[in-house]
Amino acid sequence: MENAARPARAIGGSGLRAFPLGLGCASLSGAYGPSDEADALRLLHMACERGVTLYDTSDKYGWGHNEELLAKAFEGAGTSVVIASKFGNMAGRDGRIADGTPENVFASCEASLKRLRRDAIDLYYIHRIDPSVPIEETVGAMSRLVEQGKVLALGICEANPQTLRRAHAVHPMSAIQSEYSILYRAEAEEVRQTSRELGISFVAYAPLGRGLLTGAVAPGSLGEKDERLRHPRFAPENLARNLALVACLEEVAQARSCTSSQISLAWLLEQGDDVIPIPGTKTMSRLIENIEAASIILSAAEIAFIAASIPADAAAGLRYRAEHMKNMFL
Repeated sequence: MENAARPARAIGGSGLRAFPLGLGCASLSGAYGPSDEADALRLLHMACERGVTLYDTSDKYGWGHNEELLAKAFEGAGTSVVIASKFGNMAGRDGRIADGTPENVFASCEASLKRLRRDAIDLYYIHRIDPSVPIEETVGAMSRLVEQGKVLALGICEANPQTLRRAHAVHPMSAIQSEYSILYRAEAEEVRQTSRELGISFVAYAPLGRGLLTGAVAPGSLGEKDERLRHPRFAPENLARNLALVACLEEVAQARSCTSSQISLAWLLEQGDDVIPIPGTKTMSRLIENIEAASIILSAAEIAFIAASIPADAAAGLRYRAEHMKNMFL
């Protein structure tokens, strides 16, 4: 779990600790084009062998397939891995974006436990906030899962500072998960003022800007089934601007004899011990590259240069389509 450069990081006040980088597992269930289960299992085993301990899933990823995949990969692993799952993201099913009703809290947890083949979920998030249900009701139901021993720690996704405070007042939140990278960070930096005050860890999804910070995305490089094509940041007019914006990362990477991805992750890790990035990948080489980023310590000058070269709010294009952004940062 320990790294030569960075020790394990606490997940809020839960008592859980994790390698500084976790693994976002959505891409292993078709989120960015077809995925192969045998390859996914090999990748998960390699991540574990390389010291990764936090694995992030959701009942939405493959509509249950992703949780079943983690069960196959880690059956018998016990406490050596930390499994984080999420519920409530309906993605438009039955005309709903989110379902935070107590009934769905209990039903979703039971279904996830069955798929994960576990007695308890280590960290359980509300994946999307349901504006029709007071957050106090949703978290109140989640707290009963803790009382019943079915969940060890609670988290919330894409919450604004006020909602985070309200949730935390009902039951301690161990983590908030939202998008956070050098390219898309304005909302994250706003909510971190509150999460740090409350002792809540910040789990950063899309820490590589959904590939924009890797140097591997170019105009026309995404497959026709890649869901990123639905994201405004990848529209042709926005993609060109974003690629020009992040060109500075290559300058730092060349000086360090590493990659733009590694510089991006190292920059995020330098933002504080409360930050745990969870980059996702389907390839073994990219997995190893990401893990090795935890050993890179940037200088104060490098950190400042990157932040100045890519100012907050400088990214072209919204994180999601406009209709979906209405359900973010609630």
